[in-house]
Amino acid sequence: MDAPYAGNALTFLVQVAFGLYILILMLRVMLQLFRADYYNPLTQFVVRFTEPVLAPLRRVVPRVGQIEGGALIVMLGAQMLEFWLVLGVRGVEPSLAGLAVVAVAELLDLCTTVFFWAILIRVVLSWVNPGSRHPVSDVIHSLTEPVLAQARRALPAMGGFDLSPILVLVGLQLVNLLLIAPIRDAGRLLF
Repeated sequence: MDAPYAGNALTFLVQVAFGLYILILMLRVMLQLFRADYYNPLTQFVVRFTEPVLAPLRRVVPRVGQIEGGALIVMLGAQMLEFWLVLGVRGVEPSLAGLAVVAVAELLDLCTTVFFWAILIRVVLSWVNPGSRHPVSDVIHSLTEPVLAQARRALPAMGGFDLSPILVLVGLQLVNLLLIAPIRDAGRLLF
């Protein structure tokens, strides 16, 4: 097997493993922040999956508002470790500061991506099965409603059409272009 192919496969496996765990940690933070139903099966899965790592940290890391500080630290550390491993496979030795800044940018990007997909799924569900009650749709509603409600207040009445998802999706893209991309680029300069 050729070395570049093995490196690509190893990079892929590292990104999948870390990406899934970081996504579940991000969901835990977002579910706490938006006070999703703790007894929802999806919420319970997220809590049970992340609890073994976060339980010991709870004793030493304080909460940040409604969010467990340990979850934020583990997300940042896991994201930094993922980049360090991926760049190591490529033969790049990044600085700690560069890793930290790029990791913050990637976590912000993941947060906007979760919102993007949650809003898109919510819109599609409202078309195909409006008013249905399902644990996943309940969690999606819990995550998106606070943001969409703010957007609805900013929009004038549109005769029964809810354009708040479009406004939020445009806002998320602007956040990606004007905030996250410059942070990511600044971090890469520190490598």
